[in-house]
Amino acid sequence: MAMTPRKTRNREMLFDSVIALVFILVACVDLCDGATVVDVYRLIQYDMSGVPFGSRLASLNHHAASLHFSPHADLSRTVLLIPLRELNMSFVQEYIAASKPLGGLILLLPQMFSVENKGGVGSNHDDGSKELLKNVLDEVEQILIHTNLPDASFLQYPVYFAFEDENIDTVLLDIKKNDATGQPATATTGGYKFVVSATEPKKVGSPPITNIQGWLAGLKTDGDSHQLPTIAIVASYDTFGAAPALSVGSDSNGSGIVALLEVARLFSLLYSNPKTRGQYNLLFGLTSGGPYNYNGTRKWLQSFDQRLRESIDYAICLDSIGSWENELWIHVSKPPENAFIKQIMEDFSSVAEELGFQVNLKHKKINISNPRVAWEHEQFSRLRVTAATLSELSTPPELLERTGGLVDGRQFVNEAAIVRSVKLIAESLAKHIYGHQGKNVQIFADNSNLAVNPSYVRSWLDVLSRTPRVAPFLSKDDPFVTALKKELEDHTDEVNLQREVLDGMFTFYDSTTAKLNIYQVASVTFDLLLLLVLGSYLIVLFSFLVITTRGLDDLISLFRRPPSRKVKTA
Repeated sequence: MAMTPRKTRNREMLFDSVIALVFILVACVDLCDGATVVDVYRLIQYDMSGVPFGSRLASLNHHAASLHFSPHADLSRTVLLIPLRELNMSFVQEYIAASKPLGGLILLLPQMFSVENKGGVGSNHDDGSKELLKNVLDEVEQILIHTNLPDASFLQYPVYFAFEDENIDTVLLDIKKNDATGQPATATTGGYKFVVSATEPKKVGSPPITNIQGWLAGLKTDGDSHQLPTIAIVASYDTFGAAPALSVGSDSNGSGIVALLEVARLFSLLYSNPKTRGQYNLLFGLTSGGPYNYNGTRKWLQSFDQRLRESIDYAICLDSIGSWENELWIHVSKPPENAFIKQIMEDFSSVAEELGFQVNLKHKKINISNPRVAWEHEQFSRLRVTAATLSELSTPPELLERTGGLVDGRQFVNEAAIVRSVKLIAESLAKHIYGHQGKNVQIFADNSNLAVNPSYVRSWLDVLSRTPRVAPFLSKDDPFVTALKKELEDHTDEVNLQREVLDGMFTFYDSTTAKLNIYQVASVTFDLLLLLVLGSYLIVLFSFLVITTRGLDDLISLFRRPPSRKVKTA
């Protein structure tokens, strides 16, 4: 039977109404769930001697609040979004150090700490606020990393770092407004919901470490059958910090790496000519595992045969030489009366005096039974090789401190200090190699062909300041390791890699970066109102269609009480 025009028209109206309803629902979903995606960086998770440290969770799905929450609020299912500028240590002590329950924590860092920030503090920061923020972040980072916590050494909720930008600042402003009303975001009141979808962190199995070494062979005289003496120049290149994906270590130890590469470049020019090649071998070592008791340095030295080890007159280890002003320190394990120690100190002191600053000597005995290795040269000393560490630090840092954390960025390093350090190292080595002790001879004089190249220093410092280098997360074929090897090959010979596995008391876990999805969630009141509107719309639509197709009487009959069974029987 063919449909009448009236029925066809009613069906078309019904179809159009359903389409309109779908559009209304989609519009409502877009209105309620508009999302912002932000890059976030997870707090490091590791075990030390079987004791867990850092954040143990990665996934996140809770409503958000600011630091202006109600004093009696239950935050066990709430993510706190806190800018570093507003962070106070009383909160840190109460919630982090005392392990009070939280749903999650996101610390907002100023852009001045971003890896992309090459040299500034931002137009809105003077030096005073810069130093204040740096000190606060340094203190918080140390609590989060090792935490001298009274009750626990790890956090049972996700902790992430993010950087301020226009989008997240707007979200934070809205969250603060909601908190100011005294009604925190919940499923009832609405607000913002933070979601990080991440798998459960897994242990990093057999974390690789790679040592890189290169040689500059000295010149033997005719008839000399003895092995030439060797001077080693060494720097550890990896880092450790609260957020592995942000630990670039511009000063510790990016400055040491840059200095080593520039010294290698300068002496390669001298050694390329037999007339100026010294009667010393120069051994350059870029070592891994520095933050973990110089694990890679120990393995590297153990790979030396006895003959090579005995040929080393001394080793100079470079550590954090990029932010000093008037003095540097030479740290040694052997007594200052040792002949080689006296020679090192004499060479460095005389050159420093000529350059207008001071070098001090600091003697610290090592305890062979203590696994803690404070300075890289101590690994040499344990094998009875004379060595010293050149550093701007007057005292050794504690374990996992000053190892390239969040505050060790490009803007806090003075490349001019690295240039002066390179000149000190190069001239001091030249005095020893060429026998110029007591003479005011500058081989690497400014404006000469052998002058230190500030552009080279700057370019490598920029590269290192953009490259996180936490050893367990660097693969054995990592592009950064390849770049270091290639650069050393440009200046030295017999460059090779030594691949090892990080061992000892540390265990690390993956999941270092993630995407934070920020959803603006409507309150239950809004949902009920929306449901009422849609329900009313559907009732009106249904009534209209019944009236137009069957008439008003049929619509009324739907709401009449049906006759009882007894009436029907009668």
